[in-house]
Amino acid sequence: MENIHSGAAEGAERVAGKDAARVASDEPLGLYVHIPFCEKKCPYCDFNTYAKLDNLFQSYVDALCLELEMWAARIDGRTLHTIFLGGGTPTVLTVAQLAQIFGTIQRCYRLAPDCEITSEANPGTVDQAKFAGLRGLGVNRLSMGVQSFDPGELSFLGRIHSVDDVTDAFAAARSAGFDNINLDFIFGLPNQSPAVWLGTLDKAIALAPEHLSLYSLIVEPETPLFHWVETGRVPAPDDDLAGELYETAIDRLGAVGYGQYEVSNWAKPQKGLDIGYSSPTRQSPIPNPCHHNLLYWRNQEYIGVGPGSHSHMRLPFAHPTATPSADGVGLRWSNRKPVPGYIKRVLAGEPVVDFWEEIDNRSAMGETMMLGLRLVKEGVSRARFRRRHGVEIDAIFADELARLHSQGLLQSDGERVFLTQRGLMLGNQVFAAFLP
Repeated sequence: MENIHSGAAEGAERVAGKDAARVASDEPLGLYVHIPFCEKKCPYCDFNTYAKLDNLFQSYVDALCLELEMWAARIDGRTLHTIFLGGGTPTVLTVAQLAQIFGTIQRCYRLAPDCEITSEANPGTVDQAKFAGLRGLGVNRLSMGVQSFDPGELSFLGRIHSVDDVTDAFAAARSAGFDNINLDFIFGLPNQSPAVWLGTLDKAIALAPEHLSLYSLIVEPETPLFHWVETGRVPAPDDDLAGELYETAIDRLGAVGYGQYEVSNWAKPQKGLDIGYSSPTRQSPIPNPCHHNLLYWRNQEYIGVGPGSHSHMRLPFAHPTATPSADGVGLRWSNRKPVPGYIKRVLAGEPVVDFWEEIDNRSAMGETMMLGLRLVKEGVSRARFRRRHGVEIDAIFADELARLHSQGLLQSDGERVFLTQRGLMLGNQVFAAFLP
């Protein structure tokens, strides 16, 4: 792994040059657009986000649009199948600023007719007019960071919204025409009450969103929460409690018809539709998955713009010291993180990539397994693995598969390899087995 400016510049040239013609053009391509601003930084968050930078909003939007134009000119006309506006809190921007971003995308990129366009939103930063503005700009999916329906937990997590703000924002989104809404929640807080967690789940169910994302609290280094735990201000999260709360969510959501299609994600199927595993194509028997995140879990291609954003593409050439993959060389890169430096470099026409690495074929195969196994019903398709890597799964991972099968963590059929229920509870142990 390299993290030096010379390597970054070389990587930027390689991924950006006109010779980097599309290789996997039959696969979907996603675009992630990072908005690094929040009204308040939450104490558990280690994302590349900042509060109190309102004076940079417009110059940032101007720089972001320039980077969008740059990539549009360099991806050889690839069609975008998903767009995800995340952060941070995209909805701290004005509708006019959001329109500038989306106008650039629509002017410079070819969008698939069924392109999924998601925007994250904080219930404390949106109203009817903001939702109507997003809908008018073509956003057809919302992801709202609720985190809890308990006032005490919201305060501990540093959220700026109240429980009433959530219900008001959800109603406003529906009134604006959004019929595909995800709600995010966090569980496994220190000393979290199972009864309170069940209450949060039931309130979420009552709103009937199409999608739910539930994440276990992680104490990330260099966050206020990490300092609180280190100094004894709050106890460390209890892994056993988190497991209990996770199982509660699986049971409760399953009982009311939400299908768990990924370790942390549930979608509500249409009446009478079987929640089976997804086919190897973009189409899925689950009507409301996050198609953008499916790109990540299927180890497909995406471009990230904005400070700290990550990208992954497969290119038609190999470094002399790399082992060529079946469909080109995997390359991963990310942009520099500080917002003022990002703006300055983009406006000056200078590279903003500060890290890049080539992914050798063995690592790429391990990542396909690690990411794909998160899809608890789809798992890793044997056919897709063969098409991408040119070999059978068993030819590379026979020992790992045999061991994990014997431990009751994996199962397989003629089409796929996927987690058992026990494997779902010990997912990190399974995923790690496939990494070099």
